[in-house]
Amino acid sequence: MSKRRVVVTGLGALTPIGNTVEEYWDGLVKGKNGAGLITKFDASNFATKFAFEVKNFNIEDHIDKKEAKRMDPYTQYSIYTSIMAMKDSGIDLEKVDRDRFGVIYGSGIGGMQTFETQTKNYLEGGPRKISPFFVPMMISDIAAGQISIQFGLKGPNYATTSACATSTHAIADAFIHIQRGSADLMICGGSEAAITPMAIGGFNAARAISTWNDRYMEASRPFDKDRNGFVMGEGSGTLILEEYEHAVKREARIYAEIIGVGLTGDAYHITAPAPEGEGAQRSMREALRDAGVEPGVIDYINAHGTSTELNDRNETIAIKKVFGNHAYEIAVSSTKSMTGHLLGAAGAVESIATILAMNYSIIPPTINLDEPEEGLDLNFTPKVAAEKEIEYALSNTFGFGGHNSTLLFKKFAG
Repeated sequence: MSKRRVVVTGLGALTPIGNTVEEYWDGLVKGKNGAGLITKFDASNFATKFAFEVKNFNIEDHIDKKEAKRMDPYTQYSIYTSIMAMKDSGIDLEKVDRDRFGVIYGSGIGGMQTFETQTKNYLEGGPRKISPFFVPMMISDIAAGQISIQFGLKGPNYATTSACATSTHAIADAFIHIQRGSADLMICGGSEAAITPMAIGGFNAARAISTWNDRYMEASRPFDKDRNGFVMGEGSGTLILEEYEHAVKREARIYAEIIGVGLTGDAYHITAPAPEGEGAQRSMREALRDAGVEPGVIDYINAHGTSTELNDRNETIAIKKVFGNHAYEIAVSSTKSMTGHLLGAAGAVESIATILAMNYSIIPPTINLDEPEEGLDLNFTPKVAAEKEIEYALSNTFGFGGHNSTLLFKKFAG
């Protein structure tokens, strides 16, 4: 049986550098920096006092106030970007089979703010102070459930949770469901709202995030020799995937085609990547194999590029191992330099960046890259965006636990 083609027909983004897809892309091209001091709680006693927060966002401008209060911020973000993506897609829900329209949507951490708030309620007032909505607000699958309820979608419906690889896995699964014929349309992506005391404190304890409080605008600096940890971000990214013939029949605008996915496990360590990015190598090779294309066709890689010592070095080695001499011809960049690390939402938000880079023939920059570490010598698009025709592009995400995922996009011409 031949595989069905899968295309992207809708986008939605809420990021630290823009609350719409247009604002997000404009920010990327201009090298906008979304870092700032934490405003969501008093971080004065924390080792890290800064993050990449979403700004000027009020969910009550988009859904009913009562409904919004029964959602953790991560779910609010997911609903907002899903509404945006649905509108962007031009889908008329009265003209599609909702039994064949599914949702796969993830969060790496889920309702952390809700958990902390309800724990405080319990400690101060006992069990009776726990909200009846505590569990359905907190659990990491509820965004997928709420999105399906919002639009009445009855196809495949579940959540992915694989740390930083979460939303890439959601997109990959959605792609596979359409490709194999169990759905015609899928909403997929991820959301994160984990700029909270326990999350920041936990990552501080793990020594994973930057503590450059006096230089926070420069702290997210992938591939730079002076990097000292990632910087937490928040937001949401949503994509509408659609079977090609279905999209053509309704005369949809097609942003790009997904032609391959690579999913692997390191089986090595709970936080550190496998030496020389061995799992990342296999992830990229599997995406190429799945798509049936040679390494030499890849024009751009949106790197995982976290601004951590081990990730940046190992991802660079992995790219060299997979692509050989062609690695030096590929434009590479880390948009985390501008948005921070959106954890479970990173893959979706960065897939949108990759797709728009193909559409506009512009490589988003890696800002704050002053001097690459020795051996990190690929074309990381430092400081400013660059023009380049992109026919094929990869988006990489790698998560704690050894979860590796790669998406391969092809420019749509037709």
